[in-house]
Amino acid sequence: MPRFLKPGAYAWLVVAMLFPVAVLNYLDRMILATMRVSIRADIPSIANDAQFGILMAAFMWVYAGLSPVGGFLADRFQRRWMVILSLFCWSAVTWWTGHARTFQEMAWARALMGVSEACYMPAALAMIADFHPGATRSRAIGLHISGVYAGQAMGGVGGYIADTSSWRNGFCWFGAAGLLYSLVLLAFLREAPRSAGAESIRRPSPGATLRGLFGRPGFLLLLVYFTLPAFGGWAVKNWLPTHLASAFGLKQGPAGLSATGYVTLASFAGAILGGVVADRWMRANRRGRILTSALGTALCVPALLGLGFAPTLTVAIGSMVVFGAGFGFFDGNNMPILCQIARPEHRATGYGFMNLVSIGMGAVVTWWMGTLRDRGVPLGMAFSLCAGASAVGVLSVLAIRPASAEEG
Repeated sequence: MPRFLKPGAYAWLVVAMLFPVAVLNYLDRMILATMRVSIRADIPSIANDAQFGILMAAFMWVYAGLSPVGGFLADRFQRRWMVILSLFCWSAVTWWTGHARTFQEMAWARALMGVSEACYMPAALAMIADFHPGATRSRAIGLHISGVYAGQAMGGVGGYIADTSSWRNGFCWFGAAGLLYSLVLLAFLREAPRSAGAESIRRPSPGATLRGLFGRPGFLLLLVYFTLPAFGGWAVKNWLPTHLASAFGLKQGPAGLSATGYVTLASFAGAILGGVVADRWMRANRRGRILTSALGTALCVPALLGLGFAPTLTVAIGSMVVFGAGFGFFDGNNMPILCQIARPEHRATGYGFMNLVSIGMGAVVTWWMGTLRDRGVPLGMAFSLCAGASAVGVLSVLAIRPASAEEG
């Protein structure tokens, strides 16, 4: 830590330093989808959209499967190094993607990106939690999560780069930016100070970690909670543009912009506001973070119903804003709630398992909604079922009882 900064100030500097990494984390993974036409035209061996879908799915499969491994490494070794190495490696892969010439090279690049990115989010969130015990934890993590939504919103620039320059330049530029920024973190990012007692258990074994997580009913409930509201999140990300186009006769461009813009901006604000509300609520109630998250998820229920059965586009837009804000409340408080359940040396691994289950089930929901559409079932019905899943999620998080040593 720089000598001229007080510990509290450096804790916020850590959040500021990791915010651009969160932006790149989602920007680098999302620009592939926005450049589909240009990439397929330039690489003939990507023979059809099914193969292009494999390129997108390869990342999800590897990322989900290796998230617990990345989390365990962050718990066992220095989180600082996991963050820096993860950024460096995925940025190098992003740069290499801009030089790929075949479908096979692209597939390997996306898989390797999944490997490297799987190490970042569990390590980064656990690191921020280490620097922000107690009163500022939800705000700090909420600010970092807002970087994810900023990255999602910026993902659209990929299409403009592909149209005005070259899709390869987009990958090369963002990859180079990440490589350079990893040097900034190497110079200024430090590991959080730990107590002597915590240091003595810094290197947990796999068995102790599994027992420390799955032996706690609260973690099992959080695993369910992290997954169920995410059904609606994946439905909105992957199928809302199609639903808006078919329900309101929108063309592809306006439908896609509406589906991403309103939700992402509202989620950005919701992640920040949800952190403020949760930290303040914690002053009066040790379940404040749980209650804040439950409130956000409860807002998602009528919003999803509104998206599914909105009579007008105006109602749909209002539903998108409510959903985005509520999902921001949910998304920004998951790691703070995990900190009330799991010991510090198990938290990154715990978040990795949460990623594994949530993303794995998200892929199933995405496929299932496509199957329903092929059978002629309106997507509005699928959105209503996602609303039901969110309602069950509210019940599951309200059943969590924080551990006594919750702010370590």
